Amino acid sequence: MSPTTTDPAPVAGPHPITAWTGSAPGSAHDGMPGVRVRPALLALALGGFTIGTTEFATMGLLPQIARDLSVSIPVAGHVITAYALGVVVGAPLLTAVAARVDRRILLVGLMAAYTVGNTLSSLAGSIEWLVLARFLAGLPHGAFFGVGAAMGTAVVGRARRGAAVATMMTGLTIANVVGVPLSTWVGQALGWRAAFLVVAVLGLLTLAGLWRWLPAVRPAAGTTVRTELAALRNRRLWIAVAAGAIGFGGMFAVYSYIAPLVTEVTGLAEVTVPVVLALFGIGMTVGTVLGGRMADRSVVRSVYAGFVGTAVALVLVALTGGNPVLGIASVVLLGVTSQVLGLALQTRLMDVSPSAPSLGAALCHSALNVGNASGAFLGGLVIAAGWGYLAPAWVGVGLTLVGLVIVLTIGRDPAGEPAGGNARPAGQAVA
Repeated sequence: MSPTTTDPAPVAGPHPITAWTGSAPGSAHDGMPGVRVRPALLALALGGFTIGTTEFATMGLLPQIARDLSVSIPVAGHVITAYALGVVVGAPLLTAVAARVDRRILLVGLMAAYTVGNTLSSLAGSIEWLVLARFLAGLPHGAFFGVGAAMGTAVVGRARRGAAVATMMTGLTIANVVGVPLSTWVGQALGWRAAFLVVAVLGLLTLAGLWRWLPAVRPAAGTTVRTELAALRNRRLWIAVAAGAIGFGGMFAVYSYIAPLVTEVTGLAEVTVPVVLALFGIGMTVGTVLGGRMADRSVVRSVYAGFVGTAVALVLVALTGGNPVLGIASVVLLGVTSQVLGLALQTRLMDVSPSAPSLGAALCHSALNVGNASGAFLGGLVIAAGWGYLAPAWVGVGLTLVGLVIVLTIGRDPAGEPAGGNARPAGQAVA
């Protein structure tokens, strides 16, 4: 789905009003005339950075949260589960309900809600109120990335949609390199509440950037809540969601237990854990850039490569985890391949739901958070069974291969083209 621009009309700021009417799937588009592409994508990337910082930093602040609220660490872990549940529920719900809202206004509203959620988190006086606040903060997460991905595609044109999604997701990956360690340090030095306040400030900065640099984009004529929800009847959409929810759990089976893996298996000191996480984040950043270029060539082949690459990286983690150099190199490789897979899946979901690309992209984040929960749960089961901290890597291999099997079998149409495949006229630049 690509935007077809109308004659510019004056609005607040330098942006033209653009009608989101949609063209034939597979058609290329040069983007929106008169829109400053780089600042617009920067605003979206800043949103990804803000969301990524608080999503992953919470994991590093569980001991402080547990101590301050007088609960055990496992109970404090419910705040992570609540956030993931908010993402799963909010992504399709908010995207569908806001089907008729201008895309810029919707993105601003979602980031405002996210900012409020983090402010409430910093004020929570009990674990129950913190769990509720984290659930509320998670609600706009998936919708923001889904609508933002569609907005980025509208700005740069369909032929460069992979690069647009990659730019926004780069903010999420950079958060793992810079934002997560920084906010964790702030939380350790000033208290966990300060970390959530820092994210709230980042949210305010993002709000200013979104309002200043994004163009006004109207939904397609005839778009309603009913037409958005009609996309949920798309078999291909649910196949892609299932592949992501199961297959992406492979990465989370390892990432959820990266700290004990580094200290208990690799044999490094606890102080090296943030360094390893930063290296993993660098790998994610490389994977985002690489995945964007690959998706612009072929989304389907990028999905295949992402699944295969992630399975290989997980095997290497399982086989080399006891070696400090090779083990960490395998973890970094996992960061690269998992982001290639995640970005390809998000682009694929947009392709298989051309009548509701925002919903498709938002469902990707629902699927990834289901993978987050399932991977962590299954990884925890094998650890609890006494099989050690390398066992989750083998669990991850199995989950990743199941995702690959889904897209290779039931994810193919009778003609043999993968569901949501990107067949195109000769010479066309999109996958």
